[in-house]
Amino acid sequence: MEPAAAADRWARVWRDAWRAQDTEAIVALYRPDVRFSTEAFRAPYRARDGVRTYVAQAFAEEREPRVWVGEPIVAGDRAAIEWWAAVIENDVPITLAGVSIVRFDEQGLVAEQWDSWNQVDGLREPPEGWGRA
Repeated sequence: MEPAAAADRWARVWRDAWRAQDTEAIVALYRPDVRFSTEAFRAPYRARDGVRTYVAQAFAEEREPRVWVGEPIVAGDRAAIEWWAAVIENDVPITLAGVSIVRFDEQGLVAEQWDSWNQVDGLREPPEGWGRA
């Protein structure tokens, strides 16, 4: 699979699966031996089981997710993909905004992912023009 198609699929599946809180749809995007880092200073999760653990735990804390995913920016086998989510996390309304740097293998599965994000109190929608490459 071409990296641009893999990035588009990643963006679509993450958006839809986050809204539906469908852990397994997200896990299916990743190679069995993926390295998945959700914060710069946190130890990365390893393999699909690591992705499953992280996503299931996050979804268990969240409800009513409103999710937006930007148009991927692709270079070689890597993509930068912006995302934005307004959720109720542990009964507190918050907004998360971040970017995932994703490297795909030849089959279009994620081999490596590095996330960077910020959080603010309250539910906010992305600003006008957000998410366009």
